[in-house]
Amino acid sequence: MRSEIVRAVGALADPEYQRRVWLAREYPTRDFFDNFTLNVHILYDDTQVLRDPFLGMGNFLRSAKEVDAMLNLAAAMDALFDALGADRSDAEYMDSPLWQSVVDAARSARDVMASASA
Repeated sequence: MRSEIVRAVGALADPEYQRRVWLAREYPTRDFFDNFTLNVHILYDDTQVLRDPFLGMGNFLRSAKEVDAMLNLAAAMDALFDALGADRSDAEYMDSPLWQSVVDAARSARDVMASASA
C-alpha cells in the first residue's frame, strides 16, 4: 500500500500529469486509469493516511516527518473540499485557487517520502 500512497501523492504533486492524464485522458497504456477521485480514495479511504496520518505510522508511513507531511496535505485537501464540496469534476478542483496549495503540499509529501526511501 505504501507504493500506492507514493503514486497517489506523486499524481497530486504533478500538474502536467493531471492535465495529461486526468483531463485529457492520455493514458500510458490501454488498461491504465487514473483521476483525482481514485487518488482521494487511496489516501482517505483505502489507507486512511489523510484521514488520520498517525494510524499509518509504522505501517505505511516511516517517520514523523512523513506524518507531518500528510497532515499538511490533509489540511490542503480538506480546505479544498470544505470550499467546493466532494462532488466536483477534476477540472473544477484544479481550477480552484486552493488547488496550488494541494499541489505544494503533495510535492512536499512526495519529497519527504522519497528521501525516506533513498
